[in-house]
Amino acid sequence: MKHKIGFNKLNRVPAHRKALIRNMMTVLFKHERITTTRAKAIEVRRFAEKEITRAKEDSVHNRRMVFRKITDEAILAKLFTDIAPRFKERNGGYTRILRLGARNHDAADMVILELVERKEDDKKAEREKRKAEKKAKAKSQAAAQAK
Repeated sequence: MKHKIGFNKLNRVPAHRKALIRNMMTVLFKHERITTTRAKAIEVRRFAEKEITRAKEDSVHNRRMVFRKITDEAILAKLFTDIAPRFKERNGGYTRILRLGARNHDAADMVILELVERKEDDKKAEREKRKAEKKAKAKSQAAAQAK
């Protein structure tokens, strides 16, 4: 029996499907978050998780194996030096899929595929901190002008 062995062809020929998955993985590792359809996200997730697992051990062989899928050297370096070390203690489940709802023109299920531990969360916290500081500064200036 061949249960749970298949994959989604995504209505594409093999070369197009492989290129799509490679490009989406590259963008996922670059931005750490992508918006796409549910079917594509599930397929990309399968490959992305394998590449993160391989990148957790930084060796020449692993770099060459990952370079087969991710040919952008900057993204490859980011994967091995930044993304993979964040997941050293985690045994799997490096990505999450958040549902957005149906797309307007064709009703395709849209989702956000993102890394579980994102650097963007840190940036967002910094932005909010700076925003609060600006607000406090503006308040103090307004109080000084009122006197």
